[in-house]
Amino acid sequence: MKLLILSTKLPYPPRDGGAIATLNLATGLAKTGISVTMLSFNTSKHYFPPEKIPAELQNIIRFDTINHDTAIRPLRVILNLLFSQKPYIAVRFQSRKFSAALTRLLKTEKFDFIQLEGPYLFTYLPLIKEYSAAKITYRAHNVEHEIWERRWNNEPWMLAKWYYRILAERIKSLEIKLLEQIDLLIPISERDSRNLTAERPVVRSITIPAGIDMSAYPSPTEEPPSAKDICFIGALDWAPNQEGLIWFIYKVLPHLLEREPRFRLHVAGRNAPERFIHKLAHPAIIYQGEVEDAGEFMNRFRVMAAPLLSGSGIRVKILEGMARGMCIVTTTIGAEGIPAENGRHLMIADDGRAFAETVIKLLDNTSLSNTMSTEARKFILEKFDTFTIASALGDLYKKMS
Repeated sequence: MKLLILSTKLPYPPRDGGAIATLNLATGLAKTGISVTMLSFNTSKHYFPPEKIPAELQNIIRFDTINHDTAIRPLRVILNLLFSQKPYIAVRFQSRKFSAALTRLLKTEKFDFIQLEGPYLFTYLPLIKEYSAAKITYRAHNVEHEIWERRWNNEPWMLAKWYYRILAERIKSLEIKLLEQIDLLIPISERDSRNLTAERPVVRSITIPAGIDMSAYPSPTEEPPSAKDICFIGALDWAPNQEGLIWFIYKVLPHLLEREPRFRLHVAGRNAPERFIHKLAHPAIIYQGEVEDAGEFMNRFRVMAAPLLSGSGIRVKILEGMARGMCIVTTTIGAEGIPAENGRHLMIADDGRAFAETVIKLLDNTSLSNTMSTEARKFILEKFDTFTIASALGDLYKKMS
């Protein structure tokens, strides 16, 4: 069986949630015996030399990349807003080079399935149907329009609020059109499955969460640190992460410092805009930028904060933290899509004072944090093992072929 995966970003190195979810599933499918080819945009923002992808990955997945600049052009944003009904965020992935590469692949090879990683590959459906009889599947990493609806609801600036509303409506329309033309929907959580199929019933659907390869997350060999420090790690060019950190600074941090003056938050993440770095300039925040080894950084802390007020899908960094035996403090939105038990596998708090008190409780109570560490790892092993997840999708592909 031959599978072609199309993605808007080369998922190597797997530094962010989307890349991890894409690469782990592709790797898992390849290990079930499926022949996997991946055609990806190699964007200027996330560029990586494809020849530097490790040989052990290239031996099981064939990678093909197209260099593409997705930088936001203000004039094009305005023209798109005035003279188009397409969301600008999707228009950025329209590429003649990508179309040509996809056409060459479809003309020279026969694929059984073509898997779209995200809705912004919708524009290539006519080309796929012209040159291939493959079944088309849609891997929905989140309900994309929901991210922008939540930003619209949370945004205080009226002009931005107006634009986010238009963008959310256009993305929702695109997602509905995409659902009408696929053979299989592959949402990342049961919640996303319900939300997407409520908009448009689909022929078939299977929930496949982001998988975690637990062999990459050995059991902690040392006692967790006792310092009054916690961490945050995530892509800092992603608006929900910026929004969540700003909320933390204004709504949580004052309560933390009131209870524990020695408290420090260590922030790691890539592509932070300068204007956002200035907002992190606080005596209790240690900004570290993009760290060379995310695992080493995370292992230095007992507690990880994941304050999210918007977004959708599953937050893979939370899964990674749990796999490392960290105690996660997040919001209801941050925990969406993760069937974890509050107070057992992670902690949920939506109020600033409650969030702060939960953090202090975990830092002060070693017995509680050690128990949660053990339960978190067991939960990931039982619910999010990459090979088990990929095998379920591989079995369905075989039944459908």
